[in-house]
Amino acid sequence: MVRKWIEAMRLRTLPVSISGVLAGTALAIWQERFSIVPAALCLLFAVSAQITSNFANEYYDYKNGMDRKGRDGFRRGVTEGDITPQAMRSATFVMLALAALTGCALLYIGEWWLLPVGICILLAALAYSAGPYPLSHHGLGDLAVVIFFGIVPVTLTYWLQTGGWSEIQTVLTTSVAVGLLAANVLVVNNYRDMDDDKAVGKNTTVVIFGRKMMGNAYLLSGILAMALMTPLWISLPLWSLIVPLIYLLLHILTWRRLVRNTGSALNSVLGITARNILIFSLMLLLLQIVALC
Repeated sequence: MVRKWIEAMRLRTLPVSISGVLAGTALAIWQERFSIVPAALCLLFAVSAQITSNFANEYYDYKNGMDRKGRDGFRRGVTEGDITPQAMRSATFVMLALAALTGCALLYIGEWWLLPVGICILLAALAYSAGPYPLSHHGLGDLAVVIFFGIVPVTLTYWLQTGGWSEIQTVLTTSVAVGLLAANVLVVNNYRDMDDDKAVGKNTTVVIFGRKMMGNAYLLSGILAMALMTPLWISLPLWSLIVPLIYLLLHILTWRRLVRNTGSALNSVLGITARNILIFSLMLLLLQIVALC
């Protein structure tokens, strides 16, 4: 049973939430303002919020008839009968409570406006799959990922450690870049599930625009992300360009696997895409540490 719950957490996708915090921390180190407590709390909040969203996605997609048994994607515990709907619903709100408690702890470090921001983040975690207008069912999932896995975690992690908005242009461009890389994980997921999603009226961007266009969007998102971070690259030593070059190499190789495969073969591509963004964020973090030394 423990294994079923671990599968429901979708561990292969968790690097997406981790990477935003790592990138924000890298920018704080760049400003010589690293602080471990807010960094750790931001990491716990981000991961618990993503698991909340993943659990909610399983429960509400099952409830709304959006899943079927034997699908090509990762095994859905509720749909396959491994986990009861009631248990998944309870687990969703347990994780939501954990994220909320972590957010409250961050209030002691930050300011009052973090409260409404935190509420919006947690509501978005549910609104991705639930409510009268689920974001993932209307082609808005990709935009939500850019905002809540890129812009929000990078900027808030940076602010909570530095206490200010110096170099805001670089912080914002980096946050959008991380969001674009994170959205590519969703692109792979929806690329794989296009036929199933179309059959049940789930209008993801891949259903709306087709596999060919979104495959090209996947490639361009990675290239654009590295270009958006130009303000950061030019502020660092020339040798630091090895980071975007390594990422782009991994990205192009993964894109080729994306467009050449279908069905369950894309599960590994999804995991590799998430791994790539984690590798990028770790390299960015290491780069800042080395540059500081």
